[in-house]
Amino acid sequence: MSESKPPTPTPPGDMYKGWLFKWTNYIKGYQRRWFVLSNGLLSYYRTQAEMGHTCRGTINLATANIAVEDSCNFVISNGGAQTYHLKASSEVERQRWITALELAKAKAVHMQAESDDSGDDCPAVPPSSGQGGGCRNLEIQSTLRTLGSKVEDLNTCNDLIVKHGSALQRSLSELEGIRVVGDMGEKMRQVTERATLFRITSNAMINACRDFLSLAQNHSKRWQKALQAERDQRIRLEETLEQLAKQHNHLERAFRGATVLPSSFSNPALANKGGASVKGDASDEDDDNEFFDAMEDPAGFITVPADPKYHRSGSNVSGLSSEIGMDEQSVNFDEQSMVSNPESPPPLELEPVRQRRTRIPDKPNYYLNLWSIMKNCIGKELSKIPMPVNFNEPLSMLQRLSEDLEYYELLDKAAKCQSSLEQMCYVAAFTVSSYSTTVHRTGKPFNPLLGETFELDRLKDCGYRSLCEQVSHHPPAAAHHASSEKGWTLRQEITLASKFRGKYLSIMPLGSIQCLFDKSDNHYSWKKVTTTVHNIIVGKLWIDQSGEIDVVNHKTGDRCHLKFAPYSYFSRDVPRKVTGVVTDKEGKAHYVLSGTWDEKMEFSRIMQSSKGENGTEGKQRTVYQTLKAKEIWRKNPLPEGAENMYFFSSLALTLNDPEEGVAPTDCRRRPDQRLMEDGRWDEANAEKQRLEEKQRTVRREREREAVKAASSPEEGTHPDSYQALWFEKLDDPVSGETLHVYKGGYWEAKEQGSWDMCPEIF
Repeated sequence: MSESKPPTPTPPGDMYKGWLFKWTNYIKGYQRRWFVLSNGLLSYYRTQAEMGHTCRGTINLATANIAVEDSCNFVISNGGAQTYHLKASSEVERQRWITALELAKAKAVHMQAESDDSGDDCPAVPPSSGQGGGCRNLEIQSTLRTLGSKVEDLNTCNDLIVKHGSALQRSLSELEGIRVVGDMGEKMRQVTERATLFRITSNAMINACRDFLSLAQNHSKRWQKALQAERDQRIRLEETLEQLAKQHNHLERAFRGATVLPSSFSNPALANKGGASVKGDASDEDDDNEFFDAMEDPAGFITVPADPKYHRSGSNVSGLSSEIGMDEQSVNFDEQSMVSNPESPPPLELEPVRQRRTRIPDKPNYYLNLWSIMKNCIGKELSKIPMPVNFNEPLSMLQRLSEDLEYYELLDKAAKCQSSLEQMCYVAAFTVSSYSTTVHRTGKPFNPLLGETFELDRLKDCGYRSLCEQVSHHPPAAAHHASSEKGWTLRQEITLASKFRGKYLSIMPLGSIQCLFDKSDNHYSWKKVTTTVHNIIVGKLWIDQSGEIDVVNHKTGDRCHLKFAPYSYFSRDVPRKVTGVVTDKEGKAHYVLSGTWDEKMEFSRIMQSSKGENGTEGKQRTVYQTLKAKEIWRKNPLPEGAENMYFFSSLALTLNDPEEGVAPTDCRRRPDQRLMEDGRWDEANAEKQRLEEKQRTVRREREREAVKAASSPEEGTHPDSYQALWFEKLDDPVSGETLHVYKGGYWEAKEQGSWDMCPEIF
């Protein structure tokens, strides 16, 4: 005789629900969620109120694996597609859930097996459209009508059973009360008749129930089979789309490798750019990219070689030739200036230039799925989303702003130009050069803390120094000031507006950049274009710059209109192309610029212009006859091993190098950024959270003081906004813009070593 086993505890009914803690991400950790187990499906919601309208996730237990980790934790996974890390409030509660889950899984597996067995008898309903879809709808409506009629039959039988059952009960009661033997026969006949009616009605009820159950089971199996066929087709469609995306990328790489560049790009280094520099950017893409419409004629003009008469010496354009000659003279002037310029200090008095570092620790190979964090951020402002350092690079946004000065030589040459139009060419080339460092830089810079600063002192070796300060937190805004001994000043205030659109991330820099030259009093201003990070969901991240820039000389009225062509798979132009035309205040074109923002720029003198053939959309294109193009800027090669150092340039490698004497608010002293550079990312994440919480506490305290001051006006001024330490907000009378301008005092404080006025932000 077998030993009896104790009964297995079961959850009440077919549904089990309650609170569990679910692992969400590294930032929030475990979060309390409401879980519901029903019909072999485990679903969860943020609150009980969401059960009626918003399900946050569902996992099918029929194909799931349930594993216990410790006394309170357990894991449910269906083979990698979905994994729930759950934690109960106690070991008893965990065991209740495990029992309920195992029973529900066994029941789901049994039902699925029955469905598969019975599905062989019923053909699957193939997905169809048009007339076939209408026939299937008619079939479903007919089935529903049949089931409805069966339900009505069941209701009728139920009423009859109740009626005849009551009559039979009365007859039996009367039979028990009979005392006269003569009445027995009559009563027995009545009881027999009523019992027969009850039996007939009961049989009808049983038959109706059997028919209804059979019909419901048959159609339920057909519908389950049809649903499974739809699911299988969806999986096949997803696999087909994935294969098409991979084939698309192979075709794209083949197309890029076979692209023939325009004749104006005669330099073989640029001719190979389509296969060389793009290789590290897009050759390993795994999935679909974000493409824009083709731009058959993005520049709106055509350049052709000028007539040979413009090249003859002694012609009537000698004055113009002398102006053109400034191009080569300005390039060679730098090498001679240190020797021929009597104002330059003697070589013996120069201090030795500091040797700066050329490497940083290699980037650790920590994997973290970007989509797992970004999927909840669609449509939100990126600066307000807490992100782990895994997606950062060990530089602050202030240091990224300072990287605009990597090609400061362009401004040095511009300061020496006699012609404002030629100077405009160098300023425009400097504008384009600031994007060259972003081509492989997919890491997000650290958001600066309010009051954070960064100094870049290159006065001894490069002749300039700059200062950045975070002057606002929401919206994030940074002010930048740089001045050079060569006679130029650069200042900018940038506010970043970023939106995550699910497939790509758009970063829109707001604010203005201004460049002033001491000798000519020329005052230039321009704005930045939009930066787009593609393949956020799947594939290799890649960056594109697109939009238009107008560089304006407010003194002379000269203007340079630059166009950054967005990447398009269908365009025949070289990727990352930039074109521009320099015009005077009358609108007459003098120079043409062309090139790419990640490689080089060339400029050509316009000798003659005329209206040519119609371009796209019937617009007439201008034909410029130009002299031979001259290279005005070329990107510096990346240092060896840059792919392991966040693709930093030679300048970027030195920006976070510790220096003595910098302000206590300098980015180099930021602990989370330093820990990340050293490869200690877990500690960096903890330190980053500490700094952000400290900043929030300081902001709340400042808001309380503002409210207190507002309620007590006699106490003095209201601290309703943060006041920058080294910059002040002024209206620029030349450009008409309002921006933060450097008010002085930083470098004097550094010489004296007096930083008492600096807040403690780290």
